[in-house]
Amino acid sequence: MTDSKTLADRIEDLLPQTQCTKCGYQGCRPYAEAIAAGDANYNQCPPGGAEGVARVARLLGRPVIPLNPVNGDERPRPVAVIDESLCIGCTLCMQACPVDAIAGAPKQMHTVIASLCTGCDLCVPPCPVDCIAMVPVTGEHTGWDAWTQDQADAARERHDRRLARERREREAAEARAAARRSASAAQPAAAPADLQPASQSSSRPATQPAAPTGAAADADAKKRAIIAAALERARKKKDELAAQGDAPKNTERVSPAVQAQIDAAEARRKRLAEQQVQQAGEAGPKSASESAPESADGPPTPPDKKPQ
Repeated sequence: MTDSKTLADRIEDLLPQTQCTKCGYQGCRPYAEAIAAGDANYNQCPPGGAEGVARVARLLGRPVIPLNPVNGDERPRPVAVIDESLCIGCTLCMQACPVDAIAGAPKQMHTVIASLCTGCDLCVPPCPVDCIAMVPVTGEHTGWDAWTQDQADAARERHDRRLARERREREAAEARAAARRSASAAQPAAAPADLQPASQSSSRPATQPAAPTGAAADADAKKRAIIAAALERARKKKDELAAQGDAPKNTERVSPAVQAQIDAAEARRKRLAEQQVQQAGEAGPKSASESAPESADGPPTPPDKKPQ
């Protein structure tokens, strides 16, 4: 029976399926395809380590070469651990996890399912309160000595299921958007003003567009206030831990690529804080003359002209 697997399929079978993107690609499958196409070298997978390089080299009939340090170092496999006292329930780590190893809900504390975690580090940079630590769990064992083929196969299956779910959700969202566009286009246009009866046009003022109720703006402002308060509480907690010498250590021993992601996330947090301060200033309270309600007889009397 002829083997129907492509070269990319066989290369993917040899990868550890952590989906960490340290190779420079968005997962193990894209990396395997790049190797097969000759667009990437076969020594760019830190989780696979030296054994992983040797496996792919044997398949390709190429010499065994050292792991490229640009992509990271071979290390004991870590597991993500979330500090419950700092987590604000933002769900950003859940969105980043490629194998659905984090459970939680919006505004609820999240937790990592340790048996499913691949140690990819991808949940660390998006966390706005720095509450995730990567804790080694395999002692001195690294690479394929710290990761079994069964674990790799299970992680690959979970990643494939996640990709399929995201594709379905994306298609459903696109279908809903198309339905809304169709419904909007099907609505009849308003009758021109010159076709309306003269009596109606003379006795009734032109219809003005309805003023927004402000409910959406109020909801956005409330959401920003909640997030800002949660971030402030988390910062205070971090300062207390730092003063006690217990500051989070989740940024230690990370690759240059992950450190760059952490720096970018920190810059985004600073920009967000600046934007929130600016928006709060622009949405400040109205002046007394703007906010005072009009009386039945006309506009309010200025303070300096009130009757004595």
